[in-house]
Amino acid sequence: MKTKIITIEGIDGSGKTVQYGLLAAELERRGFSVMQRSYPVYDSYFGSRVGRFLTAADGVRATDVDQYSMALWFAMDRFDDLRDFRDGEADFLLINRYVLSNAVYQSIRDRDVGKPDIVDWVFDLEYRVLGLPRPDLNIFFDVEPEQAGKNVDKKGFRDYVGEGRDVYEASKSIQQRAREKYLEIAERYDDTVVIVSSRNGRMFPPEEIAAKVMLELEERVLLPVKDAE
Repeated sequence: MKTKIITIEGIDGSGKTVQYGLLAAELERRGFSVMQRSYPVYDSYFGSRVGRFLTAADGVRATDVDQYSMALWFAMDRFDDLRDFRDGEADFLLINRYVLSNAVYQSIRDRDVGKPDIVDWVFDLEYRVLGLPRPDLNIFFDVEPEQAGKNVDKKGFRDYVGEGRDVYEASKSIQQRAREKYLEIAERYDDTVVIVSSRNGRMFPPEEIAAKVMLELEERVLLPVKDAE
């Protein structure tokens, strides 16, 4: 891959969108070209259906759909959107929620407790079967679920859900298990790093968190060397 792919991951309300923007701005400040994608794409064919499941708009909640079927809806949203991606068109592709979030959230819902997770199945589906590009690094922003919930309530109006929470955001148990699954996966896979973003119910300043991200990219040698002018 010529384009470095960095994904932004975390439970709902963990500050992903803020860090997504800060990372893009810093990379551009350093002279790199940056493309950005965010999932689900709620106004797309597949993403709009995901949004309706998340809000139970048609009487069917995402938490009631079997884990394999729900994972397929999320996966197809990415597959459809990334068909126009061309490797090398930019130095970086930043993605707000990607394959890892699908693997996590379809493994930890109430109906899935006690069942084997489908993490490796989702990775196989999206990376091998659908051929989606693998990220160079997944960044998990670790925030305590109680603080994350407060952050969700500050988001205001969102097109797919309005002023409230979607069915995943509304479940404290889902958010707690999602955090635990992210941390578990980070222990298993070298391409996933944990950025501690809160402590004792307090979020660290966004700029402090962003500095940790850049340090991680530098230590992993993920910043391409720019040709001399």
